[in-house]
Amino acid sequence: MTPGPLPAVDKQPARIAAMFDAIAGRYDTLNHVLSVGLDYGWRQRAVRELRLTGSERVLDMCTGTADLAIALATARPASAREVIGVDFAGEMLRLGARKVTQAGLGARIHLARGDATRVPMADGSCDAATVAFGIRNVVHPAAAAREFWRVLAPGGRLAVLEFGSPRLPGFRALYQWYFRQVLPRVGGWISRHSDAYTYLPASVAEFPPPETFAALLRDAGFRAVRHIPLTFGVVSLFIAEK
Repeated sequence: MTPGPLPAVDKQPARIAAMFDAIAGRYDTLNHVLSVGLDYGWRQRAVRELRLTGSERVLDMCTGTADLAIALATARPASAREVIGVDFAGEMLRLGARKVTQAGLGARIHLARGDATRVPMADGSCDAATVAFGIRNVVHPAAAAREFWRVLAPGGRLAVLEFGSPRLPGFRALYQWYFRQVLPRVGGWISRHSDAYTYLPASVAEFPPPETFAALLRDAGFRAVRHIPLTFGVVSLFIAEK
């Protein structure tokens, strides 16, 4: 069960956007299947940690097909007043817009095309910001962190969800076998795009450990940075304040 070497990661924006556009039609199904449905709970925990009161304007960066944007707009007991979802993959946004319309949330969720290192929003214009499983795809995550800090109002909260690596030795070995051997095969078969699900474990392996990413957020100006491991460390949730 020893995992083999992972391929080098090419994060050029045009390549990543094209890759996500190619799998957009099966993206949601694969998320739910490959996470065994746990992705719902991960997003809900991120929303809870923002402590929404119902008056917030929230940026959801790397919104993809808008799952987290919809969760932000439908949270209970209080949801975001307005959600701005930004992504650089046009087909993902198209599918997200359709989901937003079907949910009857078109007046509260607005989707736009943009880059995490050049967020198309004014300084201090958001009360909270989120990014779920997208920060590892950014070529310069430090620049993205500075952008999140810029668009947040004083006291605003940031929630970042990203894949991690379990620390329990036995579970870690089993997880790595699944993540590096099973997931790419199943994901490639269902999506018909093997590169995307080879890229996934490679990009996760390249992502910095929690302590390093927390330090990156502090360097960007954030305070009260917390790391919350979810599902034995399979996912990391970072919470920070401006």
